[in-house]
Amino acid sequence: MQQSVIVLKNGKIVNDDLMFDCDILVTEGVIKSIGKELKAPENAIILDCKGKFVIPGGIDPNTHFEASWNDIESVDDFYDGSRAALAGGVTMIIDCAIKATSKSLTNTFKEWKKKADSKVCCDYSLHVAIPKWDDNVAQDMTNLAKESGVNSFMLYMAYKGLYQMSDPDLYKTMDHIRKIGALAMVHCENGDIKQLNAGKLVEQGLKGPEGCLLCSPEEIEGEAVHRAIVIAGQVNCPLYIIHVMSKTAASIIAKSRQKGHVVYGEANAAALGTDGTNYFNASWSHAAAHITSPPLRPDPSTPPTLMNHLANGDLQLCASDNRTFSTAQRKSLFDKGGDFRVLPEGVNGVEHWMSVLWEKGVVSGKMDPCRFVAVSSTDAAKIFNLYPRKGRIQVGADADIVVWDPHVTRTITAATHHQKVDFNVFEGMEIHGAPCYVISRGRLAAQLPSEPGVKDFNQEGKEIVINDDVIPAGSGRFIHTSPFSQFIYPKIQMRSKLNRAHNVPRYNEHEHVDGGSTDSKQLKSKKVQENMDIND
Repeated sequence: MQQSVIVLKNGKIVNDDLMFDCDILVTEGVIKSIGKELKAPENAIILDCKGKFVIPGGIDPNTHFEASWNDIESVDDFYDGSRAALAGGVTMIIDCAIKATSKSLTNTFKEWKKKADSKVCCDYSLHVAIPKWDDNVAQDMTNLAKESGVNSFMLYMAYKGLYQMSDPDLYKTMDHIRKIGALAMVHCENGDIKQLNAGKLVEQGLKGPEGCLLCSPEEIEGEAVHRAIVIAGQVNCPLYIIHVMSKTAASIIAKSRQKGHVVYGEANAAALGTDGTNYFNASWSHAAAHITSPPLRPDPSTPPTLMNHLANGDLQLCASDNRTFSTAQRKSLFDKGGDFRVLPEGVNGVEHWMSVLWEKGVVSGKMDPCRFVAVSSTDAAKIFNLYPRKGRIQVGADADIVVWDPHVTRTITAATHHQKVDFNVFEGMEIHGAPCYVISRGRLAAQLPSEPGVKDFNQEGKEIVINDDVIPAGSGRFIHTSPFSQFIYPKIQMRSKLNRAHNVPRYNEHEHVDGGSTDSKQLKSKKVQENMDIND
């Protein structure tokens, strides 16, 4: 698709490290110029951004479009999902290619890419899930990192008998991930204990959606987070904990980062905007629609605590973990299986997570707009080696730009959202702040239904309109994520050099019956101190 010439005037540009007033000229899909009172070329689209923030497009680093569960496919595919993402200000997604029965990671990647290329409306990349470990998997991982633009691999500590990996296999996989310059992304729950707890609950006659919470209490998530950090530390592998859902997990990540571990935490938008009390709702369909893994926590202090961790840097990113199934799909599986263990896991969020983050973070006074940009875009761009092409407003960067109106007020509801799923976990939430223009790689992808320059176009109830003729199915492009992220790997490489094991120099005890010469004692003391410094 041919990109437009767009001039954004009178806005306040917000990056993760500064805010300033300037105009922006967009041509050929990139930011060509930033300056005061830029002259608009002939036939340019002029967007008046007075009173609004101009920010980098959101990056959702954890989506699951066209995911399957017991042979049922999620209702939001790459077209509907990416289209809804753009409506919410997300201009790039990173989806997960996953197949439990695949003998080839390369084939799984190609299958996902083929599905996405024909439907996706925004730019995207892919993680690849590792269902097992062997030499063939190792070679596939190497090839994907070197040749296919994949620098992140998903590992699971849950889903016993399907994806769950043993500790030794996690160790070996993470060791290889470091060697190829990639990132280990880990789903943290103790799958063994979770399965045993679930079986005990069903034996006791508890079969409803609340079982998904009761079988995986907060300790189950926290234990797995700690174990993942320990294993990654043994092999010096950078670690990314996906969908942090509890105070316990967030606290463990924060303390580990303070000790120097290279670990990044991703907050789940649903955990910021709602909670686990929904599992006890009298409506079965309402409770079932909130099932995700790890589950939402019923402690009412969890959402604000997670937001505190995001605001102060203990957690680095926010994501939707979008995986949606209809009420009819959930009911069909439940009727066949008879208990919560067969219910598909996943909630919506790709369309509204940025607004939820703004409401709970910026409107609450916990984070400023710069931190919002870091959490919603820049940190993901850095971690996945996309920066500054993505995640920043600067000359030469891709023109993925959102004009964010901090004054708009809307109520989130499934009745008007762009996703196909028939339920919204944020139903009824009033938000103050949302996109009014969304530019995806130089294309005006979505906007509020008013002419540019009209002052009163953010009235209550108005919803953003997607310009389908500008972003048809398949108009998005796959973005290679190169290995050895410049944001991560300089630290990893230096640690590998410093932490290399050394033999302890020893003297010949038969020749030094007095305990050794002064020189040998000093040498020994020096080496011991060096090892202590490295370990610290």
